[in-house]
Amino acid sequence: MKKIIVVGAGKIGSTIAEMLAATGDYHVTLVDRSAVQLAAAEVPDGVETLELDIAEIGTLEAALAGKFAVLSAAPFHLTTRIAEAAASAGVHYLDLTEDVVSTRRVKELARSGKSAFIPQCGLAPGFISIVANDLASRFDTLESVRMRVGALPQYPSNALNYNLTWSTDGVINEYCEPCEAIVEGELVEVPPLEEREEFSLDGVTYEAFNTSGGLGTLAETLKGKVRTLNYRTIRYPGHAAIMKALLNDLGLRHRREVLKDIFESALPATLQDVVIVFVTVSGRKNGRLLQETYANKIYSKRVGSVVRSAIQITTASGICAVLDMLADGSLPATGFVKQEEIALDAFLANRFGRAYAQHEMVSRLAS
Repeated sequence: MKKIIVVGAGKIGSTIAEMLAATGDYHVTLVDRSAVQLAAAEVPDGVETLELDIAEIGTLEAALAGKFAVLSAAPFHLTTRIAEAAASAGVHYLDLTEDVVSTRRVKELARSGKSAFIPQCGLAPGFISIVANDLASRFDTLESVRMRVGALPQYPSNALNYNLTWSTDGVINEYCEPCEAIVEGELVEVPPLEEREEFSLDGVTYEAFNTSGGLGTLAETLKGKVRTLNYRTIRYPGHAAIMKALLNDLGLRHRREVLKDIFESALPATLQDVVIVFVTVSGRKNGRLLQETYANKIYSKRVGSVVRSAIQITTASGICAVLDMLADGSLPATGFVKQEEIALDAFLANRFGRAYAQHEMVSRLAS
C-alpha cells in the first residue's frame, strides 16, 4: 500500500480520502488544522486523521516522511506551502488549484525537485485541459479552442441561481483575478466576468463568462498554434450581472472576507448539482474547416455509503486518477507534469476516470 497524505478535510478532501482508501491500494491520512473539521469529515474507518497546522514550518515536512505523495485539497492560498513541503520531503505533489500565481511557484519547485509536481488535477483546470488537448490533436491546424465548465444546482432557487458546491475562496478568486486567453494568436490577459455569452444545451439556456485559472497551462502549450483560446465558467442567466454589482459597484472585490461571509451565511450548499463540460474546437483537417465538440453532464450520486455532489465526484476523481497513473508508472516520476500531457483515453479507462465516462456524450468526427 502506498502511503498518501490528503491536506484539507473539507468536502473535496474527504471525498478524495474515501475514494482512495476504498481501493485497498492506498493508506490515507487526512490532515487538517481543525479538529472539528476532521471529526465532521465523512470518511471510512480505514482513513487516519491528523490534526496539524501546516503553516508551522517543519510540521508538514515531518508528516510527509516516508510517504508516496501529498494531495492538496486545501484553500488556494496554502498551495505553495504544501508544494514547498513536498519538495523538501522529496514526495510527489498533486493539487487542485486554479490559482495562476501558485502554479507558477509549483513549476519553479519542480525544476530542482526529485519527485513529480502535478498541479491543477481537478475539473477545471484539470479534466477540461485533457479533453481540449485531445480534440485539438485531431486537427492539422487549429483555429479556435473554446472551453466551458460549470458546477450548477439542478434546482436553482435564488436570484444568483447558484448554491455553494465548491470552495468559497476559490470561487471568489476566479471571479476577481485576471484571466489568460489567446486572442488573434497572442497570449493576453482579459478581465473576469466579461465577454458574457449565452448558449443552449439539452434545451436549457446558460450564460458563460471569463473566470481566472480554468485554462491551466494549456495557454502556454498552445501559444503559437491557435488563433483563439479561451475559458469561461457556465452559470444560469443573471448570475454574472449580480456578481459584477457585488464585486465592482459595491467594491467587495477589495473585501473578499466580507463577500465570503455573505455567501456562506446566505447561500445554502446542495448535493443536487450537475457538472457541465462543454468544449468546442475548430480547425483544418485535410484542407477542410471542421468543428468537433465534447459535451458531458455529470450528476451527484452515492459513493460508498455517502451521497456526493457532482463537483465532489468530478474533482476528486480527477486527482485520484492522476495519482493512480503516477503510481503505475504511466506518468513521469520527476519534474513538472501538465494536465494536457495526460491521454484522454487512458484517463477515462482509469478506475477513477470512469466517473466522467459514465455519462459521456461525445460526438467524434468520422476518421
